[in-house]
Amino acid sequence: MPAAAATDSFGPAPDGSAIALVQIGRGALSARLMSWGASLCDLRIEGHDHSLVLGSSDLKAYLGPLRYYGAIVGRVANRIAGGSVEIDGEVYALDRNENNRTTLHGGTTGSAARNWALIEATASACRFGLRLPHRADGFPGTLDITATYCVTGDEALRLEIEAVTDAPTLCNFAHHAYWTLDGAPDLSGHTLCVHTDRYLPVDAHRIPCGGPEPVGSTRFDLRAPRPLLAPGQEPLDHNFCLSDAPTDLREVARLEAGNLSLGVLTTAPGLQVYDGAMEAVTPFGAHAGVALEPQHWPDAPHHTDFPSITLRPGETYRQVSEFQFGARRAIH
Repeated sequence: MPAAAATDSFGPAPDGSAIALVQIGRGALSARLMSWGASLCDLRIEGHDHSLVLGSSDLKAYLGPLRYYGAIVGRVANRIAGGSVEIDGEVYALDRNENNRTTLHGGTTGSAARNWALIEATASACRFGLRLPHRADGFPGTLDITATYCVTGDEALRLEIEAVTDAPTLCNFAHHAYWTLDGAPDLSGHTLCVHTDRYLPVDAHRIPCGGPEPVGSTRFDLRAPRPLLAPGQEPLDHNFCLSDAPTDLREVARLEAGNLSLGVLTTAPGLQVYDGAMEAVTPFGAHAGVALEPQHWPDAPHHTDFPSITLRPGETYRQVSEFQFGARRAIH
């Protein structure tokens, strides 16, 4: 039988259930995860004395300013304008948990704010499960979700998310880790490359205001590595359009700092890049880490030309992402 993972308790959840803490690893890479939000709390690689993701040893932080840090967010990641959607002719009022205007990351009691069950764990992998009830935060359908983390043999963390429903619903999950490769107080030493020529412009409420536009001659042209922080230019909190439908696992972005490189691979059709500009209220401060979130495009139910996030009975939602580490390819 596979070797067992190291498990512990991270304390009680708000509902009194025990939050499981799991340590997995293989080779030079090790990860610490917890069942609250199915979250990645800590990720380390040999030769570096800091975590490659922002996290905390204090559970209270995850119930407050670090609400989404390292978590699986959904049932619909990102934003839905107006907190209302129509599915098969029926209108559903959703939880408007962002400025009483938009539905963010599935609502107040979305998957990031629930204690998942630890289904199984070995020395190098673990699987969490969660049931989101019918009408939770306004969404129809009982949704059963699994999230499986695995440290592979090539210094990568692999994440597979699957979900099924008993009624037509919306489904779009994202992993919301904040990455920091050099452990510095901010991202000034990081460069980012995103392998696409399209992005979604957004309005003041970070809702897409139209369809994809070319990145050429804009702040969002990251087809070659560019510094993440660009003083005087618009902060990054945008979806980069990778394709119009889910596809095979492929590299979509590369983050570099110090002597480390992180390749982001995914089957998802979009990648939200958020530079942490609004995180000043957290213990880390603004721009301390960058969220690279494979997902579908934001506000998809209101844009018929966006990849659909409707999930129906008999279908299986599946997203696979890998975060692969290695030596920095070049000093830019």
